[in-house]
Amino acid sequence: MNQANARPLPLAGIRVIEFSHMVMGPTCGMILADLGAEVIKIEPPGGDRTRRMTGVGVGFFRTFNRNKKSVVLDIETEDGLASARALIAGCDVMLENFRPGLMARLGLDYATLSKGHPGLVYVSHKGFLPGPYEKRLALDEVVQMMAGLAYMTGPPGRPVRAGASVNDIMGGMFGVIGVLAALRERERTGKGQEIESGLFENCAFLVASHMQQAAMTGEVPPPMPARSSPWAVYDVFTLADDQQLFIGAISDKQWDQLCGVLERPDLLEDPALRSNAQRVAIRPQVLARLSEILKEHRIEELSAKLEKAGLPYAPIARPDQLLDDPHLKASGGLVPIQTEDGGVAQTVLLPMSLGGQRLGVQRALAAVGEHTDEVLKGLVQRRGD
Repeated sequence: MNQANARPLPLAGIRVIEFSHMVMGPTCGMILADLGAEVIKIEPPGGDRTRRMTGVGVGFFRTFNRNKKSVVLDIETEDGLASARALIAGCDVMLENFRPGLMARLGLDYATLSKGHPGLVYVSHKGFLPGPYEKRLALDEVVQMMAGLAYMTGPPGRPVRAGASVNDIMGGMFGVIGVLAALRERERTGKGQEIESGLFENCAFLVASHMQQAAMTGEVPPPMPARSSPWAVYDVFTLADDQQLFIGAISDKQWDQLCGVLERPDLLEDPALRSNAQRVAIRPQVLARLSEILKEHRIEELSAKLEKAGLPYAPIARPDQLLDDPHLKASGGLVPIQTEDGGVAQTVLLPMSLGGQRLGVQRALAAVGEHTDEVLKGLVQRRGD
């Protein structure tokens, strides 16, 4: 397991209480925890149901809940709710991502809590920001369909969701941005505020450039698989042994380099292929010729030549293959973490460094309620004071 950085982390001393599950809220809490905040995750009796998910959701809990403490409270009971309120009173930030109306029913909404805790920074992660859709339940896939991302991802007539929970993850990130801004403002005013992060609005932000494309051209943007490419060579090719490789040659210089790598002076000397504009005009024929040539090349040898030439290329990797990715390992982005069952798994760190250091694993993944006694004991001691 990585050791915590020797120097204090940026959010050391900030206490966060998290009422969340699945991906969006937990992502926000995890990033704050990675940055040094003490994050107390409140789980219901039996634990967050995300721990027990299967299929594509089996990795959610381990991915988005590192560096947190786990406290079990039944906030539907009088005692559990009282403990939750007392804990909130000692926190700087509260996170929640439950269905609309639940926190208000329990008196855990911002309007209620801020009366006695005016410095509280409160983050709600929702499907929609206030408006006509705000009472709808939303999932990442729902908003991808509504906001045009699935349309842009799949081929014409076949909308396809992106292959990861991009809105949930980015929604949590925008929650963090709101927290950092609100904490900075609290330094000046002494007052907290409510932050809302919406899945649908996040997805609209993701497709904003396509919205502008439509506004500027007056045309419906074609889905990415059917888009008009500004470059002739910008595609996935099948090589020997059915290996696939993405290759890009987006300038005339790169085209010349690619012809050299492939040892095909005939392509380089063809007058119909001298400029990118000429190649784009007959793109299907160019791709067909390259496909015939490339199917005779082995991926290892060609990759080495493309690397040496400085040309854009990429093998088509599966997520499981990244567990052994040499760059992720060497850059410190893939590290071991002790899991809640006492085992060890690999976890992907935040894609950034601060002062040349990665934000690492500071504590083992918490078992259900592992820190309940510790945290509630501290609460009793504060009451005694």
